Amino acid sequence: MVKALFINGSPRKNFNTAQLLQRAMEGASEAGAEVEMVNLYDRNLNYKGCMSCFACKVKGGKKGVCSFPDDLKPIMEKAVEINSKPTPKASKKPSAAAK
Repeated sequence: MVKALFINGSPRKNFNTAQLLQRAMEGASEAGAEVEMVNLYDRNLNYKGCMSCFACKVKGGKKGVCSFPDDLKPIMEKAVEINSKPTPKASKKPSAAAK
């Protein structure tokens, strides 16, 4: 079964980004995918975002998964597992919480 992970990095969980993600989730689900939504602002996550240390890209590193343990690591591991990317917002760049 195909899996789809939707990551909402917007603090407004009932506005445009969330509504678009919800519609995309419905479409993916109707197409037979197993869907899951992660709202970054709903969780009390302790993370700082990327520090550009490139430890994830060195030989043997797991690309896309930060080498520093924090609360975002399990979410990013799941995203890498299903070959997903954080959702862009209207500006086509990840929100601050998704970086």
